[in-house]
Formats: sequence, structure tokens, C-alpha cells
Amino acid sequence: MRTITSITEMQQWSSIQKKNGCRIGLVPTMGYLHEGHLSLVRQARQDCDLVVVSVFVNPIQFGVGEDFEEYPRDLSRDCQLLDQERADVVFAPLAKDMYPAGYNSFVEVYGEITEKMCGASRPGHFRGVTTVVSKLFHICQPDLAYFGQKDAQQLLVVKKMVEELNFPLKIIGVPIVREADGLALSSRNVYLNEQQRQEALVLSRSLQAAQQLIKDGERDVEKVRVHIKDIIETSPQAQIDYIEINRASDLASLERIEGKVLIALAVKFGTTRLIDNLLVEV
Repeated sequence: MRTITSITEMQQWSSIQKKNGCRIGLVPTMGYLHEGHLSLVRQARQDCDLVVVSVFVNPIQFGVGEDFEEYPRDLSRDCQLLDQERADVVFAPLAKDMYPAGYNSFVEVYGEITEKMCGASRPGHFRGVTTVVSKLFHICQPDLAYFGQKDAQQLLVVKKMVEELNFPLKIIGVPIVREADGLALSSRNVYLNEQQRQEALVLSRSLQAAQQLIKDGERDVEKVRVHIKDIIETSPQAQIDYIEINRASDLASLERIEGKVLIALAVKFGTTRLIDNLLVEV
């Protein structure tokens, strides 16, 4: 496995592989890898000739007062895990190279898809995501790029950007990976103390309860939302950011549940903000 930090070197490597007819899969990450990330790497390994994993904590997707400085980082550990998964390249650029002095170019997806959920509570977040992802696509030149369903809104936003800006690649969504007790894997889980970790299980429990309510025939969005809220509020430390039930394809608002819907949550436990979601089809 090769580690590349230079943007020019990464572009040159990718160009050579493409000329040789190799299919490149890219897994963009912010590092501190867990089983969820590794599931993306395994899918890429299965689909592609070569697998590139980017490790870059992207400063422009963090807002004021968010956890950019505290975000967990351990490149050595990440490289050991990726070597075990037979990744071909780890691309770990420096922020000063990705965003040199005077940098002022951004890529942004507008509309309802970025204005609600995490877009509402984290202004500028998705502009940071789409900018860095578009840069990674130009640098690494993948044929396929892999994103986790846990960041469901991000997955939809990136798909829209790729479609509308005619990027020559395909976006692959990979299902959420959970702990045995149901907690969705996240690099931010390390922030939780023991009590918060237990209370965070209310997220997956509330989603499962909502799924059962829909299975039993409930179609009113507001009634399902209130049911989720009541369950989450049994957790003393839970501070709800949002509970959203939207059309899964484009996050359009719904009054009644029909077709494929995304139930998405963002909840803080102490200072740690966690997200989770579930796709339900009626």
C-alpha cells in the first residue's frame, strides 16, 4: 500500500492507472476509521481494480464552534487498517495544499435538499462537503466513489452534484454499519461517556419503533414524528436537533408516508451530535 500526500503525485498516479485501463474506486473519509468506513473499502475492493482511500479532515465543512480541532485523528492507525483491507493508495493531503492562501473557489448544491436537516443546523456544511468531494474527484479520478448511508443527506447531495455537473463517475451508497446493540458507527462515538453511550441507543430504538408503527398502518408523518420524539425524550441527556421524515429520493417534505421515505435524526448527547436514519418503503 502506498501513501501519497502530494496532489500532483496523486493526479499523476491516477492518470497512469486510467491509461492502463484500471477501474479506480475512491472512498473519501475524514479518517479515524471504523467498521463503517471499512465496509466501503471492502465494497470498492470487490468492484474495482484499484482502491484509493482519502483521509482528510476538511476544515471548510465545519462551522464556528464545531469540533474541527477536536475531531479524532490517527493516520498511522488508519493506514494499518487500510493495509489489512488491501487498499492500494491512501491519499492524505495537507490542508494548506487543498486550500492554499487566497483560495476562493467553491461548489454548492442549492435547494431544499441542502436547506433542511443538517443543512439548516450547520450552515455552509454542504458547501464544504461538495467542494472537497469535487476536488477529490478531480485529483483521484475515480470511476466509482463510495459513501455511507448513515450520512444520507450527504449521499443525496453528492449524487445530485455528480449528475448535474456531469462528473464521469458513479456514486455507490453502502448500508449503515451498527454495533451489536444498534448504535450506528461514527468517529464521534469516542466522545461519548459511558452514560451517554447507553442513552444514544435511543436513536436506533426510536427508528425501529417508527418502522413498526408504519408497518402497522400509520401513514401520518406528524404522528410518526411525535412517536419518535416521545421515545427520544425518555433519554435525560438527549437534545433533539431534528426529526425529519422526507421523500427518500430528494428529501421533499411529506404529510403522508407513501413510497420510499427517509426517517432521519440528529440528536446531541452532551456536546456530541449524532445522526442516524432509516429507509422505509410502503
